Amino acid sequence: MKVAVTSTGPTLDSPVDFRFGRCAYFLVVDTETMEFQAYPNPAVNAPGGAGTLAAQFVASLGVTHVLTGEVGPNAYPALTAAGITPVTGVSGTVREAVEAFKRGTIQPGWTPPGWSPWQRPQVSREEELKVLKNQLGVLKEQLNALVEKIERLEREENR
Repeated sequence: MKVAVTSTGPTLDSPVDFRFGRCAYFLVVDTETMEFQAYPNPAVNAPGGAGTLAAQFVASLGVTHVLTGEVGPNAYPALTAAGITPVTGVSGTVREAVEAFKRGTIQPGWTPPGWSPWQRPQVSREEELKVLKNQLGVLKEQLNALVEKIERLEREENR
């Protein structure tokens, strides 16, 4: 089975990103072999509708489940309409989340007691800082890529 996990980085040892629509990466993991592919989230900087855009992207990846901290009220129906089961309340590393899912420790629709899928899960200051620094790194990479593309296009235009 292939599942998508929201992640702050491109490896199995990256922390799960508690955000669905604005996560840094989606890691598509084969639960049997633990082979994976990392995809930068194309909706991370969307001015609006990031959850729905992210759901459409994930639907194109051929996964059955999404493991994440939270899924917003617009993304949730978009995922389920695409036949993808959201699993919320997930934390730890991507590897830990997939292993817990395989063991049945976390299940579709599972959330920690007293936690709503529409509110941000409690994370430590250190974990939040790590997520934000990783997101800043992703944004810097994207900004550099945009600057390089603009410069290349301008050079081609001036030829």
